[in-house]
Amino acid sequence: MAEKIIPAFEAAHGAGYCALFLIDNSQGHSAFAEDALQVSNRMNIKPGGKQAQMRKGWFIHDGIRVQQDMVYPSDHPSFPDQPKGIKAVLTEQGLWQEQIRGKCHSKCDTDAVACCNMRILKSQPDFLAQKPLVQEIIEAAGHACLFLPKFHCELNFIEYFWGSVKRHIRDHADGSFDTLKANLPQALASVQLRTIRLWEQRMHQWVEAYQSGLPTKEAQMEVRKFSSTKYKSHRRVPEATACIFDAPVA
Repeated sequence: MAEKIIPAFEAAHGAGYCALFLIDNSQGHSAFAEDALQVSNRMNIKPGGKQAQMRKGWFIHDGIRVQQDMVYPSDHPSFPDQPKGIKAVLTEQGLWQEQIRGKCHSKCDTDAVACCNMRILKSQPDFLAQKPLVQEIIEAAGHACLFLPKFHCELNFIEYFWGSVKRHIRDHADGSFDTLKANLPQALASVQLRTIRLWEQRMHQWVEAYQSGLPTKEAQMEVRKFSSTKYKSHRRVPEATACIFDAPVA
């Protein structure tokens, strides 16, 4: 993203243009930076040990935003340059609760607020405001990103692109890996820009249908007024899709 995609956009469009990146909800896209403010699997109850060296956090005290170090300073007598842990961080904020456990033995209940001290720290505004790494990279470069809702491939028109690419590869395959490697660049180049823009327009039709309050089935019927497409799976573009690419834009 930082070394190829964003520089390619800026080279193509010049200064002053802001890109909007549509990000789907894959596991990789929801990953956080190594120093991100994340409690689960990154913090112990006590200081030191095997836990993440996290960036500075913050909390509100008497209406004032106070910056908080998550790591002890190098001159600390017991834990120099060591992570503070959940108890020390919450104690500094006046939120540590001795009467409840440090962490739940299993996952916290979805609706729990103060089942354990780890859940209390998770609920603090600096931890809640933590963004995934891909979002941090995009916004640091002056661009914007939008995370698409889960399980809605109809709102992610790159799925149509991958479906078309895989169909091209399948139609020109002979079962050998060498042919697959040779055909991949051709398959990627086989999708015309105009086709991609038509896919984008169909995505906007889905968005408009949902924004009007229609549930999924009724929204699909609304979108089908513009095409005869029937969506069968998350990763497969139906054959009817390819037949409407040369139709005029609605």
